[in-house]
Amino acid sequence: MPSEREPTPLAPLFDPVGRGLDLIGDRWTLVLVRHLMGGPRGFQELKERSAIAPRILSSRLRQMTERGLVHAVPEGNRSLYALTDLGRTLEPIVREIALWWVRHFMNETGPFKETTPASVVEALPFLLREDRARDVQITYELRLTGKGGGVWVVEIDDGACRVHEGYAPRAQVRYTADARDWTLLAIGLMDDREAYSEGRLTKDGQGGSIAWYFHQPYTPKRKERGDSP
Repeated sequence: MPSEREPTPLAPLFDPVGRGLDLIGDRWTLVLVRHLMGGPRGFQELKERSAIAPRILSSRLRQMTERGLVHAVPEGNRSLYALTDLGRTLEPIVREIALWWVRHFMNETGPFKETTPASVVEALPFLLREDRARDVQITYELRLTGKGGGVWVVEIDDGACRVHEGYAPRAQVRYTADARDWTLLAIGLMDDREAYSEGRLTKDGQGGSIAWYFHQPYTPKRKERGDSP
């Protein structure tokens, strides 16, 4: 009997998933898209935010530039990297990957005690509870002090969330806290009501708790007690 052999294809298979992953399937490519979604970044900033080794980062940025996903943006005496229009078409893919992990695996990973305040704040669009944010329009301003601190604007608009650095003159709610404390609050390792009573978190303005609108890796104590948000 003739031996069985795998057929030799006469031409490459038509596989849109495979072809797409050939271009963007590398882990670091999508991680860099995620960090550039908030705006242009410099090489050093991307290295610190992504923890990518410099050699790999340089290679990926070069590939992404060649593929038309990023381009250089001048800023003073240096150049920043920014997403092109083509690069921004990857945003829904990045969001869906993040939401898939949040919904199915986030509680199995961690703890995230060593994460940075900026990484948590800028991940908020991926943690949004769309069902709770539907038909909601509210702007929060986060003023975080100490190491890793800064000022961020968090806008919730009918099931979508946008985050950017800076002040929000028309914010309905302003939070002030130590950056480390707020990070623990945001991921559910600290109870916000205890933080209020201890003076570690202040809230100005009228509006619901920001925690109500976002998934958290850990369940805050107040929810274990059955308290309303």
